[in-house]
Amino acid sequence: MNTVYQSLIKSPLGPVMIEGTDKGITSKQFSNNNSSESSKKESVSTKAAAKQLTEYFNNKRKDFDLPFDFSGSTEFFISVWNRLLAIPYGETCSYLDIAKSINKPKAVRAVGLANGKNPIAIIVPCHRVIGSNGKLTGYAGGLHLKRWLLDFEKETKAGDQIALF
Repeated sequence: MNTVYQSLIKSPLGPVMIEGTDKGITSKQFSNNNSSESSKKESVSTKAAAKQLTEYFNNKRKDFDLPFDFSGSTEFFISVWNRLLAIPYGETCSYLDIAKSINKPKAVRAVGLANGKNPIAIIVPCHRVIGSNGKLTGYAGGLHLKRWLLDFEKETKAGDQIALF
């Protein structure tokens, strides 16, 4: 049996618990724990995820470089999550775009289900997926969180472009 490790960080959206195994990160979830200590020990990958997520919220990181442990998930879900990783910071795409990119153009609803089951939100950026009509659709943390994340990335990206001139 795999040992489960945890790291807890504070974020603008509240405490975030990151869990992982020796293979990599398994989940990121908003936590009710307001302390800065988790009850389990940290691993190299949970510490790295905590550091990178903190950098993201401090406008110092746009891409994550972490190992993931998706064991127990279906091949289809993993293909969707891997495709989510390719969506550039501050940009969006539709569920249909994802379905087409994994050569399953009729699997739009299944892509939506996989997106909703993403256990590592933000790091695996499911918030960057919107409806084909450009409207926000479901988000496990609530649409207000999805809107906050998209606005945060858009503002940061625009700030970067301004800083170049």
